[in-house]
Amino acid sequence: MKIKAIITGSTGMVGEGVLHECLNHPEVESVLVINRRSCGVQHSKLKEIIHKDFSDFSSIEKELEGYNAAFLCMGVSSVGMKEEKFKFLTYDLTMALAKPLAELNPDITITYVSGVGTDSSEKGKIMWARVKGKTENDIINLPIKAGYAFRPGVITPTKGLKNTYTAYKVMKPLLPVFRFLFPNYVSSLRELGLAMINVALKEYDKKVLEVKDIVNMGKG
Repeated sequence: MKIKAIITGSTGMVGEGVLHECLNHPEVESVLVINRRSCGVQHSKLKEIIHKDFSDFSSIEKELEGYNAAFLCMGVSSVGMKEEKFKFLTYDLTMALAKPLAELNPDITITYVSGVGTDSSEKGKIMWARVKGKTENDIINLPIKAGYAFRPGVITPTKGLKNTYTAYKVMKPLLPVFRFLFPNYVSSLRELGLAMINVALKEYDKKVLEVKDIVNMGKG
């Protein structure tokens, strides 16, 4: 099976890294990125749609048919944000795309990127963890081939990509040491991208992938 993937968030660090791995992977046949602004990447496998309203994809539904994987990498920081706004930007916008994808492509595999510490119970005291927990749960429970939640921690960036977070650029010399000391909290962006591709190709026995699972699935 060749992968035909949709990617969101490719103007950010994680989405750009996942896109990079997809474009260089022999089992990925084509990629559609949906962005509010161009990711600036050109490739024979790649098609880009500029779409301003991520709360409503009805105007481009025909463009969403025929895909068997979706890597949802779009996200925002919760710092200084009230729960209602964060829920809209995190849960509502994610599900606004995931639901039509499920209806149009029931054989699709959808992966959603949340993060270490996400609360699957949806009842904890930490606001962002509850919201992301609900998003994870609803992605996993969609009527599709498979839904997964990815929970990366610290991410070692991929050399040459332009959207690496400033903090990671500053921390770069320390990341190998940090990974050695805390292996359950550090993965590379390459491992994250390959893990997404691999769960679409051959599935995984867990629906929620912590860092150690991401590293395991990101081999080769």
